[in-house]
Amino acid sequence: MFLKEYTIKSTHTRKSKTGKLHEYSRHCSYAVFRCDNCGSEFERPKGKMDPKRLSNNYFHVCDNCDHKRFAQKRGAAKRNLWKLTASSNIPIGKL
Repeated sequence: MFLKEYTIKSTHTRKSKTGKLHEYSRHCSYAVFRCDNCGSEFERPKGKMDPKRLSNNYFHVCDNCDHKRFAQKRGAAKRNLWKLTASSNIPIGKL
């Protein structure tokens, strides 16, 4: 579950070719999520994520949980909802 996003400003100093020190700043944005599997909060850099995933339309799983196992559980729940067997050839999206 997407909770919020925030920005951190970091300031650095570099030395120019002439020997002068210059300050510059960088802004790094982070997104905070709640894991849909275990319920713990975690954060990820916003720049490394697809912008469409910054919503509650997608499931979010933390690094401590197994994301493949979580996806298998979700698929099994959908198949049970529609009373289909696991060996059914009908795609879930077609129903």
